[in-house]
Amino acid sequence: MYIIYILLSKIDTRRYYIGITQNLRKRLKEHNASQSGYSKRYAPWEVETYTVFRNKALAEAFEDYLKSGSGNAFLKKRLI
Repeated sequence: MYIIYILLSKIDTRRYYIGITQNLRKRLKEHNASQSGYSKRYAPWEVETYTVFRNKALAEAFEDYLKSGSGNAFLKKRLI
């Protein structure tokens, strides 16, 4: 399973992070332990929402979409 996740910063609620993982709990711990470049500036994080895919290619395509202009608009209107 592949998980597309959206994290919201607890210190700056205007900041969010979109990623892909197979282990959401472990990845959230990594973000909150400041082990990731961008995310360490706005830690701690909390999971806002996530979507699970069986197919890696579909998961990666959805992640790319959320990071695009129209996907970002969808994300802000429907997901966060």
